[in-house]
Amino acid sequence: MLILLPPSEGKTAPGDGAPVDLDALSFPELTGDRVDLLAALVRLCRTAPEQAATALGLGPTQAADVERNAVLPHAPAAPAREVYSGVLYDALGLRSLRGGTARRADASLLITSGLWGLLRPSDVIPAYRLGGGVSLPGVGPLAAFWRRPLAKSLPAAAGDELIVDLRSSTYASFWRPTADLAARTVVVRVLHEHDGRRTVVSHHNKATKGRMVRRLLQDGANVATPKRLAAVLTRLGWTAELTPPSAPGRPATVDVVVTEVPTS
Repeated sequence: MLILLPPSEGKTAPGDGAPVDLDALSFPELTGDRVDLLAALVRLCRTAPEQAATALGLGPTQAADVERNAVLPHAPAAPAREVYSGVLYDALGLRSLRGGTARRADASLLITSGLWGLLRPSDVIPAYRLGGGVSLPGVGPLAAFWRRPLAKSLPAAAGDELIVDLRSSTYASFWRPTADLAARTVVVRVLHEHDGRRTVVSHHNKATKGRMVRRLLQDGANVATPKRLAAVLTRLGWTAELTPPSAPGRPATVDVVVTEVPTS
């Protein structure tokens, strides 16, 4: 299966290391788009930092993020699994995976990124600030920028595997499955149940998704259908409910229902 993840807003800046090599990143067909977008971001942050802060949705205490973006081509880089932090990635714990589980992670996980398009956990990148909902001057909305390139790259990466979509709505807008791919795509939602009501709560959502992906990678089960995914998640201890597609050409949904998220 191919698991689609969002990036994290929080990032750990590498202390040292060589800068990003765009030609070495996965999905070389995206290199031209990455070059153009990186140049536009760096130029804006260098020449118009106040405009950049506004475009990036940053407050007055976040000027360092603009300064960091201005030198991205020369900044130290590290594997994405070490750069991305935050609730989901802390729960997923990519840096602690070893052996076959680590290899499965790099083969199975695709991170949708506002700056890089698609990444694998082993791709070496600097810490940056560019949320997926940004409309960058001279570029426009990032979702529109990436939609056409990803329409080719993502299906090719998926091959004939099940696509498990754990992205947030912002990054889901970068790529949506065509009708033929929707038949083997499943969207996973995490719902918090309390007093008989089910709602989406950000922390529960991210933490549970991270733990769930980690357990799927450790388990190594062959998951080829939405029904099989729900069954494996149930075996691993979650309450997982499969909902068929709401209409032809739409993906199925698996709701993972939690009442609390453990702190460890």
